[in-house]
Amino acid sequence: MRRAAAIMLQGTGSDVGKTVLVAGLCRLLADRGLAVRPFKPQNMSNNAAVAAIPGTEAFGEIGRGQWLQAFASRVPPSIHMNPVLLKPQSSTGSQIVLQGRVAGRAEGRDYQRLKANFLPKVRESFAALAEEAEIVVVEGAGSPAEINLRAGDIANMGFARAAGVPVVLVGDIDRGGVIAALAGTHLVLDPADRAMIRGFLVNKFRGDPSLFADGLAAVTRFTGWPSLGLVPHLPAAARLPAEDSVALERLGRAEAAPLLVAVPVLPRIANFDDLDPLRAEPGLAVRFVPPGEPLPEAARLVVIPGSKSTIADLAALRSEGWDRDLRRHVERGGHVVGLCGGYQMLGRRIRDPHRIEGDVAEAEGLGLLDVETVLEPDKTVRETRAVSPAGLPLEGYEIHLGRTEGPDRARPVALIDGRAEGAASADGRVFGTYLHGLFAADAWRRDFLARLGHTAGPRDHRAALDAALDEIAAALARHLDVEALLAIAQDGINTA
Repeated sequence: MRRAAAIMLQGTGSDVGKTVLVAGLCRLLADRGLAVRPFKPQNMSNNAAVAAIPGTEAFGEIGRGQWLQAFASRVPPSIHMNPVLLKPQSSTGSQIVLQGRVAGRAEGRDYQRLKANFLPKVRESFAALAEEAEIVVVEGAGSPAEINLRAGDIANMGFARAAGVPVVLVGDIDRGGVIAALAGTHLVLDPADRAMIRGFLVNKFRGDPSLFADGLAAVTRFTGWPSLGLVPHLPAAARLPAEDSVALERLGRAEAAPLLVAVPVLPRIANFDDLDPLRAEPGLAVRFVPPGEPLPEAARLVVIPGSKSTIADLAALRSEGWDRDLRRHVERGGHVVGLCGGYQMLGRRIRDPHRIEGDVAEAEGLGLLDVETVLEPDKTVRETRAVSPAGLPLEGYEIHLGRTEGPDRARPVALIDGRAEGAASADGRVFGTYLHGLFAADAWRRDFLARLGHTAGPRDHRAALDAALDEIAAALARHLDVEALLAIAQDGINTA
């Protein structure tokens, strides 16, 4: 096995910016000519991506954040980059995806007992990446300060100690109390866990950095850890896909624009980064509508997003009154797009004969498309290349349970190897599709927005994502002690 350097970024809490920092470091190191691979032992997110299962022609699921980090590393995504993915299906339970494939479901308390059993697979995936890399950049989950979850841990210190990977602790100054967060983490950690931390960095700083010099010194005085950098607020991070629903609160505050797109925030919303290409369009605003608020009448387009539990989220949509808002929207001449689970909701009926999602055997759909869906045990997970009926290129991925049939499928959204995919109403103002990434197809997006009366510019979505990562990497090169990080990583030779 090839010996690879490794370093792990853990946080004082969730949403401190670890995903963006790992992506930026991966781009920075790749641009230095290093073979770099991202790795996150355990992730919890319904924003999933498709990745290759090495040695097969099949595909599996990983967190969207690890897809982004692979893109930053300029390498194809692999299921080994995120061997354990938890996809929440309820307030207490999640589907478990192990090395890309569904391995069952567990309630939170049950998972705490199960997780230690996954450590061999986690180490196996890490070893597979280390074999092909010169350096592996690892992302923790949540915080090592959650000592109530330490037993059997595979996401933070449990993995770091098992694999011999040194840790850098990340604090978020934007939320306040960063000195206490870093010093408090030092205080509560077991001495052996604390010894894994070789330094800290502070993220999301705004203003004059000299004003926080005493703050950095204070953290070192309390912990003994050296400061490895003070990272400023990175505007380019807003142009990257959000990893999980923590970001939806800030995405709900859309600025005014000539074209408004409304997206109801379902309890188990999934893959809402499908909307990123629309959010980046000048003159267009995407508003994620939280529970308790009606769908805005000014919206010209409503997108029903993906869902991890379609029938339960359909019931939640109705309880909010969004079904009535949606019908009035259509009566006013508005457009509706359903993506994946949202596509299933737009039909006449959803059947679940195998009780995959729960105890409800079937549910009446919104009736905006003349189709019906039957949920099936075998999950479709694949990359997809397609064309629109007009011949425009489409590229994306599918992750779904279910087969959708009905008369409106005679008007497909896409053709995949000649096979019709998706369905549209007779007037074309309502359509649904299983194809994630639809709006990232630049020519198709321009054509679609033109039908809404919006003139889109010649944006290259993938190039814009590349540019954002380059900007973040350049900022990290200026504000981090990269040589010190590399020296720490040399101590992370894989001992798995």
